[in-house]
This record gives sequence, structure tokens and C-alpha cells, in this order.
Amino acid sequence: MSKVEEFEELRPLLFSIAYRILSSVSEAEDAVQETWLRFDASATRPASTRAFLSTTITRLSIDVLRSARVRREEYVGPWFPEPLLNDPYEDPARSVELADSVSMAALLLLERLSPLERSVFVLREVFAFGFDEVAGAVGRSEAACRQLLVRARRHMEAGQPRFHADRAQREELAARFLDAMKDGDVGGLRQLLAADARLVGDSGGRAPQFARAITGADSVARLLASVFPWLPRVGVGSEVRDVNGEPGVISRDADGRVLHVLSFEVREGRIRTIRSVANPDKLGHLGAVADAWAIDREIRRARRGVK
Repeated sequence: MSKVEEFEELRPLLFSIAYRILSSVSEAEDAVQETWLRFDASATRPASTRAFLSTTITRLSIDVLRSARVRREEYVGPWFPEPLLNDPYEDPARSVELADSVSMAALLLLERLSPLERSVFVLREVFAFGFDEVAGAVGRSEAACRQLLVRARRHMEAGQPRFHADRAQREELAARFLDAMKDGDVGGLRQLLAADARLVGDSGGRAPQFARAITGADSVARLLASVFPWLPRVGVGSEVRDVNGEPGVISRDADGRVLHVLSFEVREGRIRTIRSVANPDKLGHLGAVADAWAIDREIRRARRGVK
């Protein structure tokens, strides 16, 4: 195969590695592009193209993550990963691990790890790289990588346990939840939420957002029921979509521009956490982005008109 063909064959794997390390679609795509440039500029063919490209993307991602952590510490409000609608890498033998590792909950747990721990965990636990491959990718000995993995597993296991739900059941739950939001049905929403449900938003200070996390099924239901019925009145439509391997909702304005993305963390048949991403910087990869402030003003005018 030509260099281009070899690279394109491995592109889905490279993006998926970078996204799990960086939690950013745009930064992962940049890392993939830089990996290609380095591969294309190489005067000789590596003995293993997969090893060369995996090492390159991993080291680039570690460097980017180290600098990104400084920015995230200064971030306004809660910080969430950029929403991912479709993971390009598929491996039927590891479908559960792949789905788990890309969820919002898992990516937020990965944020607790050092860049090296995170990279070792992703390569070994998610993509089943051998310890020799992991060591080569991160530039550490196999023994050191085993120690890094032990620490990473300890941190990950200290997080909340994961419960797997049937995909069709999760999609049905999300569809029922969206219908209840549109109807402003507080009781219907409350039935679909866990008692200790939380609604948390990431706007980065660049879009309207509630000032704090909302906790408790009743409080979450009442807030959603007070907002969502107004969206269609100002031309905003919403649809159920998979977001980071979990059920979610994407809302777009009358021109198809993205307003926000909701992801639902489902536990034991109910929605435990709703994460809203409204920061326009995190939505650009999904298409043109709506003016959330303008839509907020339209909703306020519509409410005043009704009164």
C-alpha cells in the first residue's frame, strides 16, 4: 500500500486514541493531521507503520494535554469533553470497552490521571496494546508502564461503577424523556430520573447557562419543563442522538445551527446525570453554531408576550 493508504487505514484508530487522551474532537483531529505530516515527511518506511503512528499520536497527545490542563484549570464553570457523535474506530471484540471508555463519565474520570497514566490506560485497557507497544509509545520501560497502569486502574475503579443497559432500552428512555421535556411534563420527567439526578452545564461563560448544578429529580424536572417547551416557539428543534456512546439530545435553531448538546448517563433504567454542553467552542465540529444569547432573548420576549 501507499503511505496514504496505510495512513487512512489507521486513521480511525489514531483519532480514537487521541480523543480519549485529549477529550477534544478538534485537538484530536489536529493531532491526527500532525501525525500524518510527520509520517509523510519520514524518509524511510518504519518496520511497523501501526507502531510508528500510534507512538507519534500518543506523544503528540501527551504534549497537548499537558498544556491543555493549564487552560482547563482557568476554565469558567464546569468543564466537559467535546461531545462525540460517532467513534470512527470499531472492534467487535472490544465493543464494550470502547463504548465505556468514550462516555462522558469515563472521560471525566480519566481527567483525574496524569497524562502518562491516561495514555497507558487508554492504550492498554481500551485498545489492548501489548506492554512492549505501550512502553514504546510513551517512552517508558515496560515495568514503569505496569506501575502506571496499576495507579490508573485504582483511580478509575474509585469512580462510580458503570451499569450497562440495553441499547434499545436506552434509546427508548431518551425518546420518552425528550417528549416529556417538550411537553413540559414535570411528572413524566420525574419518573424517568433517578432520585438523586443531577443537571450540570458547561458553557465556558460563552452561552446562557444555569449558575450551578441542579440536584434532585424534582428540581431537575421542573427546570427542564420550564425551558424546553419554549424552544420550538423560537424555531429550535431537538432530536435524540447518541452522544459519546450514550443517549443524548442535540438542539438546533431554525437554520440548523447547533444550540446545545445534552448527554444522559443512565443507571439502572433511569437518568442519573444530564450534562449540557453549550460552549460554542466545543460545538463547532458538529456544524455551524447558533447564537445562544439571541435565542435566550427570543425566549424571554416570548414569555413576556404570553404574560
